[in-house]
Amino acid sequence: MEIISYAPLGYRGQLVSVEVDLRIGIPGTDIIGLPASEVREAKDRVRVALRNSGFSYPTQRVLINLAPADVPKAGNGFDLAIALAVILQSGQLKPPPIAKLLVLGELHLDGSVGQVRGGISAVDEAARSGIQRFLVPHGNHGEAMAVGVGRVGVVKHLAQLGRLLNDLGAAQIPKQPPAEIALGRRSAPTCPLGDDYINLRGNGVFKRVLALAAAGGHHLLVVGPPGAGKSMGISLLPTILPPLRREEALEVTRVHSLRGGQTSTGGGLILERPFRTPHHNSSVEGLLGGGRLVRPGEVSLAHRGVLFLDEALEFQRPALQGLREPLEKRCVRISRAGRSYWFPAAFQLFMAANPCPCGNLGRPDRECMCSLVEVERYWRRFGGPLLDRVDLRVAVASRDIDSLPVGESSSDMRRAVFRARARQEGRRNRAGCRYNAELPVERLFAVVEMTKLARRTYRAACIKLRLSARASVSVARVARTIADIEDTDLVSEDHVLEAVAHRRNGEDQSLWSTV
Repeated sequence: MEIISYAPLGYRGQLVSVEVDLRIGIPGTDIIGLPASEVREAKDRVRVALRNSGFSYPTQRVLINLAPADVPKAGNGFDLAIALAVILQSGQLKPPPIAKLLVLGELHLDGSVGQVRGGISAVDEAARSGIQRFLVPHGNHGEAMAVGVGRVGVVKHLAQLGRLLNDLGAAQIPKQPPAEIALGRRSAPTCPLGDDYINLRGNGVFKRVLALAAAGGHHLLVVGPPGAGKSMGISLLPTILPPLRREEALEVTRVHSLRGGQTSTGGGLILERPFRTPHHNSSVEGLLGGGRLVRPGEVSLAHRGVLFLDEALEFQRPALQGLREPLEKRCVRISRAGRSYWFPAAFQLFMAANPCPCGNLGRPDRECMCSLVEVERYWRRFGGPLLDRVDLRVAVASRDIDSLPVGESSSDMRRAVFRARARQEGRRNRAGCRYNAELPVERLFAVVEMTKLARRTYRAACIKLRLSARASVSVARVARTIADIEDTDLVSEDHVLEAVAHRRNGEDQSLWSTV
């Protein structure tokens, strides 16, 4: 029987074969195959854990090989695999009739088995390679079962290994996962109980743009003075976003499991879309990912969800500019020591910013003390290439809340969003994507069907406003979303003009002062 473990390197990681050789010599243990310090320390944990669990550690010379040898081995998931390989090689247990067995788990000195990082990724990758038997810690049980394939054995203590191996060897592979596994679990609520867009009074254009962004998967920039409701409006997005589909939930759960720590997902699949709000002091590495163990950053933790940069212009310029590639390619690549790792990063970017450093530009009741140079320097942190990737821009103003109308509630907006997404799903095969924001250029006008007047208006706007190629495509995508949210097949002139207006709001910074 071949024992397989897993090295969590990037999104896909690497399956690792654990081999043990016992030979006559001075008692001792060597681990080879590029092990990191935490993996080299496993020999001491395994020795003590075996002794405290009723097994004995071999008195011969023990050589442990982690193959392939050229892949760095890091993380806490190799302990149980090494212990089981030593037990089987020394004849203390009889191997079951299984060709390959994936084994994960960190050992404590008393023989108990702890949860590991990247459990769902390990099981998913092993299943893709044909492995059908898995032995995982109790803390990773929900993740392993959520993959929905093979036979999973759950171990809490080394003393259970004999019984679990017999069960895994004798049990038949289920034809399909139980129904409750497909449901997974919901993550913790993102918004406080009772929050609703009905509490965001006025700002009808802002709420309209938020619904468009949620419906079509578009990126959004909102600018306005402090207290205008920018952060509140974006923070309420989870109340109108649809839940994750199963394939999306699997991707999201894999990323969060690879992050480890408090973001680990031992309870099963995450079904609600992530909503990440990093602080503006976040480093480039914290935002994009990296580190010694190459863990996903905020852009990947927001995969299939929302990355909200509040006070966006307070972020470091390198961090903001580092978002350009993930926005374009929907993944982030990290190079470390001659190796390249990647994580998915198909997220929606929402940014909120003040119109100037003091926040008073354009307010009739306040005086802006910022010079023109300071305002230009402030806005230069965005840069043209990043702003060009933002489909929707909206300006909001601070007004007397008592005089404002109530407006739409979250349930009203959610119905419109779900209706628009259902229309997009219906033409998924023809469009080649799921959301309007992802429409490929080669299929753009096959999906964005315009009336003759709308097409003439669209061409005239692109020429007169000198929109870039990316901006022109963006306008067409947003116009398609506007038509979807209004439940119409053809894009009309009004839809095009509204899309241009939402795009034009960010072309000229002087427009922010007219709010």
